Amino acid sequence: MAEIEHGVTLIRGGRLADPARRRAEPADILIEDGVIRAVGAGLSAPEDARIVEAAGFLLHPGLINAHTHGHGALARGSADRWTLEMSLTAAPWLVGSRGLQDKKLSATINAAELVLKGCTAAYDLFSEIPLPTVDGLDATAEAYATVGMRAVIAPMVADTTLYDAIPGLRDALPEALRAEVDRARLAPHEQTLAAMRAALAGWRWNAKDIRAAVAPTIPHHCTDAFLCGCRDLARDFGVGIHTHLGESKVQALTGMRRYGKTLLAHMDALGLVGPGFTAAHGIWMDDDDLKRLRDAGGALAHNPGSNMKLGNGMFGLRRALDLGVTVGVGTDGSSSSDHQNMYEAMRVASTLSKVLTPDPRGWASVEEVYDAATRGSAKSLGFTDIGAIAPGFKADIVFLDLAAINWIPHRWTVNQMVHVEDGSSLRHVMIGGRFVVKDRRLLTVDLARLAAEAEEAHERLDALNADRRALFERLAPVVASYCPAFAAQPYHIRRYLCDAPA
Repeated sequence: MAEIEHGVTLIRGGRLADPARRRAEPADILIEDGVIRAVGAGLSAPEDARIVEAAGFLLHPGLINAHTHGHGALARGSADRWTLEMSLTAAPWLVGSRGLQDKKLSATINAAELVLKGCTAAYDLFSEIPLPTVDGLDATAEAYATVGMRAVIAPMVADTTLYDAIPGLRDALPEALRAEVDRARLAPHEQTLAAMRAALAGWRWNAKDIRAAVAPTIPHHCTDAFLCGCRDLARDFGVGIHTHLGESKVQALTGMRRYGKTLLAHMDALGLVGPGFTAAHGIWMDDDDLKRLRDAGGALAHNPGSNMKLGNGMFGLRRALDLGVTVGVGTDGSSSSDHQNMYEAMRVASTLSKVLTPDPRGWASVEEVYDAATRGSAKSLGFTDIGAIAPGFKADIVFLDLAAINWIPHRWTVNQMVHVEDGSSLRHVMIGGRFVVKDRRLLTVDLARLAAEAEEAHERLDALNADRRALFERLAPVVASYCPAFAAQPYHIRRYLCDAPA
């Protein structure tokens, strides 16, 4: 996070977003050493307090991204009409050959975009090829600290390739391609677990609210021994576990074929599911899965934008909420969803819930979506003191300009935040009581320099990864035909509009 602003600050006269009220009402916010001490009208402050005049602004807690990938920022805009499995096929090309500064650069771009679009904390599943490194994870954490955000950084790991993870896919490859993917098999799980243990043992960022976690990327991309090793690491270091679960129908079908049960049921049987466990996407989780996740105290990160762009299907937000599951909202990585705009993620989460049934009683409300993108996401990250503007919470506050076109007229605050706001009204962002964005300018990072570095990096990396891209282009036709055919098999739940009515 940014260094906290020491001393007392009084934010005076802004309108405070409150889901319980249709229209935000004026309120003052008293902050001491980066923590909110009081909220109300006409608050007094010591004579030496800093005064921030907020008349004409809507104030809301920083949005919290429950699922992103900082490594995806340098691959932004690379793809269209890719399934999830096509995206995984492209990963060595998109993320390969990166040096330490490239890794930090990508995470910095990710964090900068998040903050400039009203997000103050994120759960980042960061990938390094061929395996996580102490230096790489440290550089990722340093990127978030430099920008000024809070974060949870989880190395995204596996010990089984896509081609061995999906039943029959390796055999569907021509012999020459099969030999090439076999040469790219992942490191033994003992080596990856040792690398993660070293990173967790040396983690130095907790004091800045940048925490570590463990992310076995997709359950069937991990042997059971590896999953159990990740479980033990999480227990040993008291950190969370985050995984992609039931993101695609291919994954759901694979779980049933491989384990005779759903992916979540298998992970639960191995002891991974509990408080601190986050399932990303969860599109193909059934009611039993959702209840199991709820009862274990876990959370679900809903990523509606990437779910649709990758053609994975439609998550039943209303059903998950009705069953009592803690749901957060995420953007996913910029290599799949192309942006890090949490306002857009809220809008899509709301509108997507409204095409699943013609009955409005089956739709998510704007208040529920807003709560998911703040308090729900905070729980998925393991934070209890962010996600609200209230006494005892950290002063992570976004200032929206009520003179911006999105707020003319200002009628129903939370509805307009979810359905109208797109980040263009954002004027200031405060994290820990300290301005990180002021008058739409990021104060912590030079964006012009960042842009120049990014242009140089992507041109250099494209050249270095030319062979990997060529291999992807040879693999793509097989993956693009095999995986949809595999997904055409029946499953006991439906998540596509083209499916017959349930």
